[in-house]
Amino acid sequence: MTGWIAVAVLAMMALLPLVEVVARVALSGGISGSIPIVQHLTLVITFVGAAIAARDQRLLALSTAKVLPKSWEPALRIFSSAAAVGICAGLAVASWELVRTEREFGAMVGWGIPGWIFLLSLPLGFAAVGGWLIWNSSGSWSGRALAALGLGIPAAFAWWPFLETFNIRTPGLMFLVIATALGMPIFGALGGAALLLFWYDGSPIASVPTETYRLAASPMLPAIPLFTLGGYILAEGGASRRLMRLFQALVGWMPGGLAIAATLVLAFFTPLTGASGVTILSMGGLLLPLLMSAGYPERTSMGLVTVSGSIGLLFPPSLPVILYAFYANQPLEKLFLAGLLPGCLLVVVVAGWAARSGYRAGAKKTPFELGEARQSLWEAKWDLLLPVIVLSGIWAGFTTLVEAAAVTVFYAALVEFGIWRSLSIRKDLARITVECATLIGGFMIILGVAMGFTNWLIFEQIPTHALEWVQANIESKWVFLLALNLFLIVIGALMDIYSAIIVVVPLVAPIGAAYGIDPIHLGIIFLANMELGYLMPPMGENLFLAAYRFDKPLTTVYRSTLPYTAILLVAVLVITYWPEFSLALTGLVD
Repeated sequence: MTGWIAVAVLAMMALLPLVEVVARVALSGGISGSIPIVQHLTLVITFVGAAIAARDQRLLALSTAKVLPKSWEPALRIFSSAAAVGICAGLAVASWELVRTEREFGAMVGWGIPGWIFLLSLPLGFAAVGGWLIWNSSGSWSGRALAALGLGIPAAFAWWPFLETFNIRTPGLMFLVIATALGMPIFGALGGAALLLFWYDGSPIASVPTETYRLAASPMLPAIPLFTLGGYILAEGGASRRLMRLFQALVGWMPGGLAIAATLVLAFFTPLTGASGVTILSMGGLLLPLLMSAGYPERTSMGLVTVSGSIGLLFPPSLPVILYAFYANQPLEKLFLAGLLPGCLLVVVVAGWAARSGYRAGAKKTPFELGEARQSLWEAKWDLLLPVIVLSGIWAGFTTLVEAAAVTVFYAALVEFGIWRSLSIRKDLARITVECATLIGGFMIILGVAMGFTNWLIFEQIPTHALEWVQANIESKWVFLLALNLFLIVIGALMDIYSAIIVVVPLVAPIGAAYGIDPIHLGIIFLANMELGYLMPPMGENLFLAAYRFDKPLTTVYRSTLPYTAILLVAVLVITYWPEFSLALTGLVD
């Protein structure tokens, strides 16, 4: 049932902007109320997808618990689930209070539909996530009963006379840190911290879901699920195979040409799917055997696939770039232009190292054949046209970002279901859509609760205090940039990029401005360091995903990525200390 809801919601989110474009061209006007409907459907798909992710045990969490003894796993799962269940219960109660208020005083969204109808997805979504966390906490009813004890946490906090004599904020935050390190989903850490801090300050806990409701107020955020869906359709339909054939035909004759081709394919797909993990999981099984069969060392091949899974995050239509532009209040087109040269630098250094290793190992080369190059180019023409169509529509002012994302879904579906018929509407469409919704829910529920936590930081003037502290202790701009790199790499290793953008950007943006750093350049520094953080042992997300995908020990994955991480660190320092390199295409430098 939940899966079909996800299919219906994503279908409507894709169709309405398309109809809006057609109506604007054919009728010289759009459809009244369609855009607010799409924005509010973003809220719905977030919590439907989060419920599916909880059901399938795919909510994003730190991987630190995996380094602990295997025998501890059952107890840790019950403990972390109980903590998350308590937070879900608190968020559900707070969301229900918001629904009641919105029902009494709220306005219509469009088409005569009141806002509280969409807002119901919050309490229902948090309740569903909590229910699945209880069910998956253990294979026994006794274990589930222990996890369900977390439902009593909100009741304990509601009993103010008992807790008012304690300074509960510090031990409460410590509890959240421990629970998160032991496997509690990341959204629980941010949502729990927001609930605790607002409650401790005497503010209504409904302030947290009120900020989450801002997901429905953003004109930009609906693009995230739509671009993700379009990328999923292309990946499932065989676009990676077609592009691999093309790049291999074009550069396979070079020393290490296959490694270069693999890097280009991964860099092409990462911004479309929106998450490096998707690229590794979906294409690792294709690329790793291909590289090894051509004579590339296993360590080199595994490191290449692991690293290249996040190497394209600076290229359009990268979702992290879109999100950064929104929360840092910077022009999206400038950020994309600024990311082109740094993104190419990262691709070149990774491909260059892999090619060098392959050449030294005597890896096979593919002789250049003009006929094969022409045939592969013709086969991949529809895939190569997609970025051109999408970006032309945006930069020409013909489509908004959300409409361009809807065009991406339509185009990908047309190519894979219609032209190539590599996918079946009856067999594959629902499966792909549910898989996409699972990913969307997994990270967008983090965005929702992170908004509440960020709002508390701003309310308490934490960015101002951080600025004062940094200026008091660091005088040099160059020393600050080095400290910023170290800070962001650690953040990238501990947090997913989406929650990091929401939580960290309000802290670093004013500090960067105080040191005279161009805000567009600061955005590129931020995103490049987040890419590097994915690879930082012991907790970088891509390391754990690669270990899972290739069934290898973490230590093996660490060794395979270490050379790439070192050269990427050098590249990130170049990007950091050479602002003209990022700003050259933006018109912001002479």
